Order: sequence, then C-alpha cells, then structure tokens
Amino acid sequence: MACEFKVVLICVYLILALAAGSSASLNISVYWGQNEKEGSLADTCATGRYAFVIMSFLCVFGSGRAPIFKFAQHCNASGGGCAGLRNDIGSCQSNGVKVLLSIGGLLGNYSLSSTSDAQGVATYLWDAFLGGNANTVSRPFGDAVLDGIDLNIIAHSSNYYYDDLARKLASLYEGGNKSGRRYLLTAAVQCPYPDDSLELALRTKLFHHVWVQFYNNPVCQYDESGDVSSMKMAWDQWARGLPWASVFLGLVAAPDAGIGYIDPQDLVSHVLPWVNGYTNYGGIMLWSRNYDLATGYSLKLLGKGNTIR
Repeated sequence: MACEFKVVLICVYLILALAAGSSASLNISVYWGQNEKEGSLADTCATGRYAFVIMSFLCVFGSGRAPIFKFAQHCNASGGGCAGLRNDIGSCQSNGVKVLLSIGGLLGNYSLSSTSDAQGVATYLWDAFLGGNANTVSRPFGDAVLDGIDLNIIAHSSNYYYDDLARKLASLYEGGNKSGRRYLLTAAVQCPYPDDSLELALRTKLFHHVWVQFYNNPVCQYDESGDVSSMKMAWDQWARGLPWASVFLGLVAAPDAGIGYIDPQDLVSHVLPWVNGYTNYGGIMLWSRNYDLATGYSLKLLGKGNTIR
C-alpha cells in the first residue's frame, strides 16, 4: 500500500513539473514601418509583445547615392519630418524594447561598390543613428540613439562588401562606444542555406541575431500538408552553421503576408518543440507589425503558455 502511495505521489509530482515547465519564454522580433495602418512605433512597443522592433527600411544607400529611408506614411523623411520618432524610440527603449534600423529591403536601390564605400556607409549609420559624431551628418531622429543595425539584403543585390560594412560597424561599436552601451548587428536571410546575399558577411561572425525567413521559399518553408522535413533540414543547417549567433525563426503573421504561413496552433504543436531543442534558438521574427496587428498572431502565441522575454 505504501509503495502504491509513493507511485501516486511521483506521478502527481511529474504532472505538476510538466505543467510548470509548459510556460516557455519567447523572444519576438517584428518589422515595423511599411504600412501606416500598423500604428505608431510607440504603440507597437507598448503592447509588450516584442523584444525587438525593426524599423524598415533605409532603402537607398551606397555607390554614391544619398541615403533615403521610407516609413510609409508615418513620417516624411525630407526636411527633418521624422524627428518626431525620437520620442517613440525613447518610449520603446524605456519599455525594454530594442529598436533597430533595417537597411535594404525588396524594393530598395542599394549596392556597395568597394571596401571604402562600405566603410563610408557604416560610418554614416553610426553617426546618423547610433552613438557616433552628430556634428558630421544630420540625425533624422534627433538625439535618439538606436540599438543597432539590421541588414535585410535581397538576393538581386550584389553580395560584395557587406562583410566590410559589418567589420566597420563592429569596429565603431567597440572603438567609438564611450557610453558602454551594447549595440547590435543583425541580419535577415532567406532559408535556403547559405544566403546568396549575406554569406560573406555572416562569415565574419559579427552578427548577434540572424532572422531566417521561412516564407516565400518553397524549398524550405512549412508545407501546407504539415510536412516539416524540408523546414527541419534548413533550420538545422542554419542553427549549426551559426553557433555563435542567436538564430530566429522568421515567419509571416498572416496568410496574405507571404507564402508559407503557419497557423499558430501548428507552430506550437509541430515546429516549436524541435526548434527549442537548439541551444542558439533565439525566438521568432514576424513580418510584419501590420499583419500581426490584423491577425493577433503574436498574441495567440503568447496566449499558449509562452511568455515574452
């Protein structure tokens, strides 16, 4: 009888332990800035859903081009029209949200023509948006200091010299950082391994977080039938190939946001369990805030035993 009682106690203990461990932390990164219906930057951060918000995009740069960024109708970049984002950025950071600026994008006009060109773009980014010399260039967001730079370089753009850009940024982060602040360098890549645009840059091992886009790539995205074999293979390649980085699972937050949408329930049941098994799994990246606002994708994930971290 005593033996049976012990067995019951052990079973109860195991059940309670599993229940306690079912609440997993989840870092969520989201792209913001491509649709005026997504709400303000401050409101996005105030939701408490996101660890990183990536302002997108600085879409014109390099090869002698004057840098241009476009944030839908949120602000007019010409004539200092985006200085009002200063307060939004500060609000995000006071809520513990990291705010980054993404350069590139699908519809941008950008390329790097040489090592010196790459270094010049990196210096501009440092001075205009991070902790650099505000006297050398105008600062579009006033005295707000972003938390880092994200590279979202699409395959049709030459992959040359982004490694030089990464090295220069990392050097500025280290050598010019008198405040002790930690600046981030991140990258968005396509799920076929390796990435056509940023392979050389990633070899520098200077990136802190890498968002792997498992959408609009039929060879490695989630299959509608529920087959995750191709996705697993690609994830394994990225996670093992970047042991020094935090690797995020990049997803679309709505069926009409891209090909390869994964229902939140399927994600929790069929994908996150094996992704969580990798020590450098960092969380998920969502495209984009507009779609996430419409579907509540991140909220559904956080409501399934996950907590924001």
